[in-house]
Amino acid sequence: MMNSKKIILFGGTFDPIHLGHTTVAKSAAQYLNAERLIFIPAKCSPLKSVLPRASDIDRVKMISLAIKDQINYEVSDYEINKPSPSFTLDTVRYFKSVFGSDFTFYWLVGAGSIDDLIYWHCITELIDECNVAMMYRAEYDKPDFSKYESIWGHERVEKLQRNIIPTPLVNVSSTEVRKRITSGGDIAQLLDNEVFNYIIERRLYGSTGKYIG
Repeated sequence: MMNSKKIILFGGTFDPIHLGHTTVAKSAAQYLNAERLIFIPAKCSPLKSVLPRASDIDRVKMISLAIKDQINYEVSDYEINKPSPSFTLDTVRYFKSVFGSDFTFYWLVGAGSIDDLIYWHCITELIDECNVAMMYRAEYDKPDFSKYESIWGHERVEKLQRNIIPTPLVNVSSTEVRKRITSGGDIAQLLDNEVFNYIIERRLYGSTGKYIG
């Protein structure tokens, strides 16, 4: 039987964290009735060649500001402090060792990553060790893992299908935020107010330090 206490692990570059991240995270936490939600900024994904634009310290600080009013949310610098590359399976095992068997773990994944999963390090072990929870946004098709059944097996595919989470459609990305900053566009509506102020004050992503909006 599944344990009643649930922890969501939400990994990503968060460069910067924006309202899309916090909105889908909140939706997933409510959907799963999770005990905790842990944001885990990555140093660099093994599947991506682009390094984060903001420093590790700045990204952790921005996440802390974005979630400061949520008592069950926290940020971990575990992956940032690990030598690269950092694999999701290692991260899940770390948190399982910290919190123990009283908790069931969910790893949040964006629906756009469905075709990348096959390339993830030890993906079958990851599916076995936690609940890979793929989010899909309103107005988009529900993810379908059936094409992987011959590779991962029926039980794993069934587990993935059970852990699909509907989330609101929020048309914002970190790439878009950075582009708008560079071009002097409006970013105030895309970010938590304190994250917005932090970016301006620290002159991150090419900001001139003046109000953008």
